[in-house]
Amino acid sequence: MTTVAAETARCRGSVRTPKLRADASRNRERIVLAARDAFVEHGADVPLDEIAKRAGVGNATLYRNFPDRVALIREVALLVKNRILALAETATAEADAPDGGGPFDALQRFVHATVAEKIGGLCTLFSSHIDPHDPDLTEVRERLRSAVGGLMERARAAGELRPDVDHGDLFIAMSQLTRPLPNTSCRLLDEFVHRHLQIFLDGLRTPVRSVLPGRAATFEDLQPKN
Repeated sequence: MTTVAAETARCRGSVRTPKLRADASRNRERIVLAARDAFVEHGADVPLDEIAKRAGVGNATLYRNFPDRVALIREVALLVKNRILALAETATAEADAPDGGGPFDALQRFVHATVAEKIGGLCTLFSSHIDPHDPDLTEVRERLRSAVGGLMERARAAGELRPDVDHGDLFIAMSQLTRPLPNTSCRLLDEFVHRHLQIFLDGLRTPVRSVLPGRAATFEDLQPKN
């Protein structure tokens, strides 16, 4: 495998996974996306048979791809983080484009686009079921940290982003503001989440209207300490 091909495979979290036929690959992605949504709505203990039903595949297909729940949760984590990384890289390219609207506009588009990945509803699931030292997840996490940090630096250098925030602040806000509230409908969150994210984003713009207490949160602050 060439270096470029290996890098592409790692980005997709598939270094250890044999190449799948097109239909098998589609089935696998449907399972992972269905699992993502089911875990957000019902928690880590949602029956795997329900996930298979949502994905439109048989139980045997699910278990052929994922021998247990932990393997499926890991794949959900890889998919979500890689998709957010792709959004960050797209936003970075737009920030540098003459017709991209500027770095802060690109940052805003990135934040709003991440809502679809439901990171707020998955944060607890990942922290309790995923090995924090998993090499594939560590790699994509570092690439994500670099991409988002670079995007924020572009906005800061353009004088559009306040100087006293870091990428950790951004991810804390995205996680909190996209987390379903107890005893409420997920559809209710979908209706209001972009509104609340925009209120937060407006607070990141310069000129600064207040002094923030404490220090800026970094990406490292969000990682497990064990």
